Amino acid sequence: MASEFLIPLVAGIIGLGVLAQILAARLQIPSIIFFLLVGVLIGRPGLGLVTSETFGTALPAIVGLAVAVIVFEGAFHLEFDRIREAPRAAVRLVTVGAIIALIGTAVAVRVLEGLPWELSFVIGALLVATGPTVISPILAVVPVRDRVAAVLETEGIVNDVTAAITAVVLFEAVNPTVAAEGLIQGFALRLGEGLLVGILVAALLIYLLRYVDLSPGAAPRNARLLVLAGALVAYAGANQLASEAGVAAAATAGVVLGNTDIPYKEEITDFKGDITLLVLSFVFIALAAQLPPEAIFDVGFAGLGVVIAVALVIRPLLVFVSTIGDRFTLSERLFISAVGPRGIIPASVATLFAVELRTAATELGDPALAQQADLLIGTVFLVIFLTALVEGGLARYIAQYLDVIPMRVIIVGGGQVGRALAERLEDRGENVVIIEEEKTVVEQVRNAGYATVIGDGTDTDVLREAGAENAKIVIAATGDDDANLLVSQLSKAKFDVETVIAKANNADNADAFRELGVRTISGAMATAWAIDNQIERPAISRWMTTIGRTGDIQEVEVANDELVGKTIQEIGPMLPDTCLIALLSNGEDDSARVPTADTVVERGDHITLLGRPEAVQEGIAFVNPS
Repeated sequence: MASEFLIPLVAGIIGLGVLAQILAARLQIPSIIFFLLVGVLIGRPGLGLVTSETFGTALPAIVGLAVAVIVFEGAFHLEFDRIREAPRAAVRLVTVGAIIALIGTAVAVRVLEGLPWELSFVIGALLVATGPTVISPILAVVPVRDRVAAVLETEGIVNDVTAAITAVVLFEAVNPTVAAEGLIQGFALRLGEGLLVGILVAALLIYLLRYVDLSPGAAPRNARLLVLAGALVAYAGANQLASEAGVAAAATAGVVLGNTDIPYKEEITDFKGDITLLVLSFVFIALAAQLPPEAIFDVGFAGLGVVIAVALVIRPLLVFVSTIGDRFTLSERLFISAVGPRGIIPASVATLFAVELRTAATELGDPALAQQADLLIGTVFLVIFLTALVEGGLARYIAQYLDVIPMRVIIVGGGQVGRALAERLEDRGENVVIIEEEKTVVEQVRNAGYATVIGDGTDTDVLREAGAENAKIVIAATGDDDANLLVSQLSKAKFDVETVIAKANNADNADAFRELGVRTISGAMATAWAIDNQIERPAISRWMTTIGRTGDIQEVEVANDELVGKTIQEIGPMLPDTCLIALLSNGEDDSARVPTADTVVERGDHITLLGRPEAVQEGIAFVNPS
């Protein structure tokens, strides 16, 4: 393609990618679905505006650098504190689970498509990877519990790295123009070099960010650019040592930096996210556009059989094996099983492998190699297309059906009270939506990272848009008592919300609210309670209310048959360490009391758990696993 058309084409692809992301956010559907559809539309399967000749020999380099940014960004968000919430399941998913996926997929490809074992294992290795490029957009629209998100994110980051390296090593046995090396030796070499380069680059970045003056007037900008350059340098440097070692280096640098206290971390996170979205949209669209139409048709029904085996047999098997012994409910295991779409790593590496096989076929005059290249890329892209479309598109509905989305809380009013409450609830893993109509306040709320619906909370349609039909709690926290009362009445009468709480700005209105059946918190009384706590109970007050607090208290209904009929003394050792039973009641209207060691717990009792936040959350999941 003439160079004068290349720049408008690239700009057009990026523009379409941005529009696809906006549309996906609006419809609450993972953006990868729209990227793939746009790629097919403008590529060889559709209008033919983008083909394998469009970018010439530069495509592998473009894809490689894009993968470096994407993998680095995903790894940057992989915090060790989140991984610790489900350590055994996360470790098993990326070890035992990955092995099951590799072998199971290879067997399915061999049996159903009849490909050679060597190529079947290459495809199996590629399809181990789920990846942050598909998992993160799903988790952005399906706010599952932290332990579920931590497992999916960890699996995506780690398997992206190991799958790419394994596939490269295995591919050497398929490509006749490359001298094969030992599998274990090749894997260890690439992983080790990637880890070493990633750690060295991360250490250098940490030193520069902490101890070098990055120019007082532009330090945040320079910090962002420095980190972006570091991700690219880590990838390129490791790749010079061994092919695909760069993926491991970028991931390692991202994990180390993301778990280190560095200056301007928030600005770096926002900047990386924007860059990644642009890169992701361009690469996904460009790769989908490269797909030869005949490649999909060649795999035919056998390829569909592979997709079914991967999604409905192999994925559930590896998830259930990997989560044995962890405190995941059956619904959470089914959801994790249903969310395993493949992403950018299999797409990019499969495209590069297909190019190499076709080149080898031309050099050796072997048409069988060219056919294998089409079957390789056709199988991988068919799995990517269908898992992204079905699992990504239906993820929210699957989560709602399985009831794995945490309690939905709607806060009407995005002022200081609403935002402070939203912060505390989201810290506990709840799914919070704020309704606000003042534009300046909306901007503040969204900048703080909260899901926001613009509109009047006293409007039924606005409440419905915020999800009142599925909400368990609605909190009216505006500065207008009349509005708070109307919100409360609509929530109870129209949407049958389980718990409705209103803020009474004027203490004289509190009794009137309660007479109408609305649970009411008076601003004046709340302030008085807080001051009293500071006077009489300063230690526990600080323990409970300080940002980044180390303690939490939660009430939960007993729904675990394991606990029914047991005494408090028997239940205590069954709870996580640093989690204690403080109070017990027979229901919401029953007076809470401090139980004795011999108090027997019955189904439906409400117990109040006290302890460290993470231990309390584990305790809640154990006491009420539904």
